[in-house]
Amino acid sequence: MTAQFCLVIKNKDMQTQTILKRAAQGFILLSALALLSVSLLAFSNPQSVMDLVRVELTNTDAFSSIRGVYGGVGLTLVISLLYLMIRDVLKGLAFLCLLWGSYALSRTITIFVEGALGAFGRQWLMIESLFFVIALTLFWMNRKAVETTQASH
Repeated sequence: MTAQFCLVIKNKDMQTQTILKRAAQGFILLSALALLSVSLLAFSNPQSVMDLVRVELTNTDAFSSIRGVYGGVGLTLVISLLYLMIRDVLKGLAFLCLLWGSYALSRTITIFVEGALGAFGRQWLMIESLFFVIALTLFWMNRKAVETTQASH
């Protein structure tokens, strides 16, 4: 009877771990796709990225910089996230905690240094803060599930 009970608990732990891992991978993929959309937009039309914040690019260095930062760096982030989604979900989630948390922190600093954000900045501060909380929650839950499964072995 006790062996069967332990087997049921172990199966439940494994199912929970699998569900949490898939949820984490889905969130990592969602984040990668969001970054990819901006990256592709920056590669094809840097001005369209800056139009979102009403900034005019006036020279080739400006176009090049937006292509490099939003396009090139963005693509590097996407590739890194896809790799981590497959190879190490916990590191992928930790990376997203840093990424989304840093975005939100940067906007918060802007509020204190330069003043209130416009509608675009407020919307993205909310999204980035929410994504930070989701990444942190998934990180914590996945880590706990892995620790629980390892402890039962």
